[in-house]
Amino acid sequence: MESKNVDRLNIFLIIISLIVAYKIPFELFLFSYAFLGPLHYLTEINWLKERNYFINTKDWIWTFVLFGVVISVPLLLSLPWFNFIYEIAIVKNFLKELNSSSNVILLTALFFSIGLVFLKDLKHTLLFLLISIVASYFILKYVSFSIVLVSVFLPTIIHVYLFTLLFMLFGAIKSKSTPGFIGVLLLTLIPVIITFGKVNPAQYILSQNTQDNFLASGFHSLNFSLAKLLSNTKDETFTLLSLLGIKIQIFIAFAYTFHYLNWFSKTSIIGWHKGISKTRIGIIAAIWIASISFYIYDYRTGIIVLFFLSFLHVFLEFPLNVVSVKGIAASVFKKGK
Repeated sequence: MESKNVDRLNIFLIIISLIVAYKIPFELFLFSYAFLGPLHYLTEINWLKERNYFINTKDWIWTFVLFGVVISVPLLLSLPWFNFIYEIAIVKNFLKELNSSSNVILLTALFFSIGLVFLKDLKHTLLFLLISIVASYFILKYVSFSIVLVSVFLPTIIHVYLFTLLFMLFGAIKSKSTPGFIGVLLLTLIPVIITFGKVNPAQYILSQNTQDNFLASGFHSLNFSLAKLLSNTKDETFTLLSLLGIKIQIFIAFAYTFHYLNWFSKTSIIGWHKGISKTRIGIIAAIWIASISFYIYDYRTGIIVLFFLSFLHVFLEFPLNVVSVKGIAASVFKKGK
């Protein structure tokens, strides 16, 4: 019954998130990302740690930490506080090399997660890591659209929408919950609802502060990429406040907001709050408050300072995503026999 109650709550959260996203898509995204996002990162990382990150040998998790450092350091050093770094030619060139490797790292982390879920032997795991690196490099070099798919969509929409959908489906299959399956169906239909829903772009008037913060966040590149995917729109002809732009932002705001709310709604089911010491609660609260303070001080500074934590939680969640897909596939094939 508790599981079904949580599933009913998630149906309600889907509806509420969509309604608010329709009303204030830009403002909702900025709020959710700054206020709910950091708390989600911190509590989920703590929960994943207690579950050994859903991998056979948790020592390998340091690989993901290293990946997060490599991806985040170039952006972190772009803050004005570190301007003197870029005056050193060797360091500047090194940071450019690190930055250019981010896409390979992202795809490698996803592939390597598969090995960490299925493999136990050290030699086999090392070999799989090498294969993941080589495969990622050649896919990104020779497969059309792979760079956009990995660099733009994987850590954003795929993470907050598709993987959330799979996680909910896996949970509904395990609990055999009718409200759970209804929630999955409703979440699946959200893009369709937004596509055919009525939107009047003239009603969306953004304050200068909202515009500045949204552009500073860098997330407008996601809007442009989705516009290209959906309508082959050129960057110079696409505007955020066009009909297409508004609908894309409604979806993005909904996806991020529900992704965070879905995590907190499952507290009683997955028990991520259990076993957290008072000391750890204090540390999480302190980091969360500091994170919000950075966003209030300057939104772009908040994005940069929290970049490592946000990407680390994406990396650490990959094995859980693999486990979800594995569980769904096992259920499908079991019923097919």
